[in-house]
Amino acid sequence: MKNNFSQRHIEWNYPEPDNSWDKFVGPGATKGEQTLMLLPTLVLTVGLLIWVPIQGIQWSIWQYLVAGFLAFDLIGGVITNATSTAKRWYHRAGQSTGKHLQFVAVHILQLFLVTWLFNDLNWVYLFSIYAYLMLSSWWVLRLPLHLQRPAAFGIYTLTLMLHYSFLSGIEGFGAIPGLEWFVPVFFFKLLISHLLTEEPYRPVSR
Repeated sequence: MKNNFSQRHIEWNYPEPDNSWDKFVGPGATKGEQTLMLLPTLVLTVGLLIWVPIQGIQWSIWQYLVAGFLAFDLIGGVITNATSTAKRWYHRAGQSTGKHLQFVAVHILQLFLVTWLFNDLNWVYLFSIYAYLMLSSWWVLRLPLHLQRPAAFGIYTLTLMLHYSFLSGIEGFGAIPGLEWFVPVFFFKLLISHLLTEEPYRPVSR
């Protein structure tokens, strides 16, 4: 199938946001984008929660509620931050390195909830992962634009290897039963989906 470059419409201009939702996902989101933000996120979140008791894992109601919040936030964040609407909003003029790092930094809440409710308040786990995330994010953003994507992909590959191989045998650092997906999705949302600048393609009017 031949690439049709005439169909590739890039639009960095955006409408003024009308409400908090616009400021969250970016103003001007298409119906298709909004469907992708919500429907797969809901289905995957429910599926992950159903899979936990099937594996024989016993959680409290609070653990189910927090796991549901984490799954919905992170999976939704992966999809939402990858949309063209979010790309042109979060990478608009004036979005400095500091603002991107602030976005990443506030996600210590998700990491704290996992550490508190699922990993016996392992502070070394929390701060080592957080420091690794922040340093990785800072380094990627300091690189020239044409190197940011391959660098982020390389760091993400290393993250998977650390999570599932090199650190998996160390107590308190391996994948948490029922939350095996957390670290990979956590890093994908922030390091890949949010940080990387991508061209905001828009629907072509016919």
